[in-house]
Amino acid sequence: MSVTLEVRNLRTHFHTRGGILKAVDDVSFSVEQGQVMGLVGESGSGKSVTGFSIIGLVDPPGRIAGGQILYRGQDLAKISEREMRSLRGNRIAMIFQDPMMTLNPVLRIDTQMIETVQAHANVSKAEARTRSRDALGMVGIPSPEERLNSYPHQFSGGMRQRVAIAIALLHNPDLLIADEPTTALDVTIQAQILAEVQKLAAEHGTALIWITHDLSVIAGLADRIAVMYAGRVVESGDAASVLDRPLHPYTHGLIGSVPSRNKRGEKLRQIPGMTPSLLSLPPGCAFRTRCARATAACGQEPPEESPETGRMVRCFHPMEAVSA
Repeated sequence: MSVTLEVRNLRTHFHTRGGILKAVDDVSFSVEQGQVMGLVGESGSGKSVTGFSIIGLVDPPGRIAGGQILYRGQDLAKISEREMRSLRGNRIAMIFQDPMMTLNPVLRIDTQMIETVQAHANVSKAEARTRSRDALGMVGIPSPEERLNSYPHQFSGGMRQRVAIAIALLHNPDLLIADEPTTALDVTIQAQILAEVQKLAAEHGTALIWITHDLSVIAGLADRIAVMYAGRVVESGDAASVLDRPLHPYTHGLIGSVPSRNKRGEKLRQIPGMTPSLLSLPPGCAFRTRCARATAACGQEPPEESPETGRMVRCFHPMEAVSA
């Protein structure tokens, strides 16, 4: 399969009064055509900023400070805003955690969707409306023809998110970045949306990056997983291997804290401490202040290791195939 996106040594920094905040620091991964990549980590790990960097939506004082974002061989970090606009929403789309980042509160849904279709496709207004209606139906919105005439405030939060997802799917993009889009949805609708995006990846060859903190969602969705901590990918590999045999202590802790992994009546396992401030990271491994396996060696920057084909871990003391 061909590689749709390759991120190489990406660095996205925010220049603040308190210093340089390295939100994304030397991140590399690739996503093939039709593949689902899960980007996993706690809040503040840099996963959303990675998504915004790919689609060219990092606002000042943030900027891409280094690395490459290769979409079908073209470096998105180097192209003009005009070129990026022709790709964004057409070949590359993003679903945001907050649907109101996609929807204009003062315009009807049909106006917004028809404009989106016609911005990238030379079709009539009637054809654009038909496509919009079909997209709403695809994400489970009842009476889609009538709901096209509604305003965003006439939808519930979950319904607005489904509209935002429908807009992202309008052009069957080559690359879809989903930033925790099902967090506000109930479980049945979440399952429906997950099935829809999996179908999109399988039938249209869409490469999908699913950003989440929820391992239970990613377990049934992703082909590959990259685990982020404090702006860096600390572990990556195929989904089954990472979830069944985590190598990094942080990944092991994340999996162990999922409620279904704990025996009934026992206390939930949790990772001690908090994610460190990206403005004042400890030297060496950023996870060492929370890690039971840390030693003096962890005061140095851990190198990337590939203990087996397709796996990567940044750790001096990996879990050596300890089962979660």
